[in-house]
Amino acid sequence: MAGIAPQACRNVLRQVRGLHTSISQNAEARMKTFSIYRWNPDEPNKKPHIQDYKVDLNTCGPMVLDALIKIKNEIDPTLTFRRSCREGICGSCAMNIGGTNTLACISKIDSNLGSPSKIYPLPHMYIVKDLVPDMTNFYTQYKSIQPWLQRNEAKEVGSTQYLQSVDDRKKLDGLYECILCACCSTSCPSYWWNGDKYLGPAVLMQAYRWIIDSRDTKAKERLAKLKDPYSVFRCHTIMNCTRTCPKGLNPGKAIAEIKKLLSNISEKQKPGLDAAV
Repeated sequence: MAGIAPQACRNVLRQVRGLHTSISQNAEARMKTFSIYRWNPDEPNKKPHIQDYKVDLNTCGPMVLDALIKIKNEIDPTLTFRRSCREGICGSCAMNIGGTNTLACISKIDSNLGSPSKIYPLPHMYIVKDLVPDMTNFYTQYKSIQPWLQRNEAKEVGSTQYLQSVDDRKKLDGLYECILCACCSTSCPSYWWNGDKYLGPAVLMQAYRWIIDSRDTKAKERLAKLKDPYSVFRCHTIMNCTRTCPKGLNPGKAIAEIKKLLSNISEKQKPGLDAAV
């Protein structure tokens, strides 16, 4: 391989790419209909509506986000949606696809050509445009839980490490992986009804992540801020949040653990290591 000229490699790649292109062009078209929610704030007199687009799946990637990008690039440049990583990491492309809140980048296109793929923005959110929801309230609630490490003693930044045992670190698994896509919160009826006061599954799971962190010494203060009729206890254990999470996490369990801490049924365990050593 080391002796192969770069130009020869490029020529082979061009031939393979050309072969694939010719095969897809000669194949019978597989037209799939995508029914997409549209609303433009610059046209206030025009009501939200559903617009249909037809895409040949032979010339499109396998994921819903691939179809959306193809529609925007080749059919309708006015279509608006968020996307970034395309790897299920950033959470930007969260939307309602086929009745389920999920990420467009990891949601495979339904191969049934006779059934349209219905795509809406995340439900019960104010809409900025088309598939873009207004996340202002969601991020404000996230900021309210102070999602950063807090300790009683003040240390000079960068002067020492905060240690954590292996067992204490394992307690954070299934919590820190949350990408704040809001799929769980916008699938929760309690959040639909009380979104101004109930923090919702995503934010509460992150609150629990910091409450149980063995390096954090502000658990009592964090719990005190949640001890009201709405912040946590508006959760009715419907469990839509856990069913819809595209990362396979369990926000419902985290909320249940917060309820147990607030009710003194359980308490935060002492750290396995002295974090300040």
